[in-house]
Amino acid sequence: MDVEAAQRAVTDLLKALGKDPYSVHLADTPRRVAHAYAEMLTPREFTMTTFPNDEGYDELVLARSIPVQSLCEHHMLPFHGVAHVGYLPGERILGLSKLARVVEMFARDLQVQERLTKQVADWLQDQLQPLGVGVVIEAEHMCMALRGVRVNGSRTVTSALKGVLRDNPASRQEFFTLVQAA
Repeated sequence: MDVEAAQRAVTDLLKALGKDPYSVHLADTPRRVAHAYAEMLTPREFTMTTFPNDEGYDELVLARSIPVQSLCEHHMLPFHGVAHVGYLPGERILGLSKLARVVEMFARDLQVQERLTKQVADWLQDQLQPLGVGVVIEAEHMCMALRGVRVNGSRTVTSALKGVLRDNPASRQEFFTLVQAA
């Protein structure tokens, strides 16, 4: 990411909006905005930690209400909410904090909620190879709250299911029932 170019772009944007980017109140705004976007668009690195499923655990593992925040790629405005991420273990189990890390890894990008939901599910399915994966994201989009239709509090819900959680009606129902208990 070219932070200096982003700073120049913010300066140009302020000028285009009829603001003086060199005024006492806005002089440091281009730097702050560029660094804020760099932070919001750069995922933290992590190592996926898995462990052998020695006990043969074969029930759903679900992390509910993982905070999620991202930037809408259409307006570059935030959206925020919660993700519910679950999986049915296969030969390995995942370190629980990694469910939140995977959500963050894909959320720190210019996104649409539908793609974010699918990316989390696909990555977990590919990397962990569980019997099934389920992801539900509920988020409020500032592009809907602050402009256009201007509806505050409206939450968009997306889901992505893989393996047994998609194909087996009882497993699918269990996942959605546990998510709704959140």
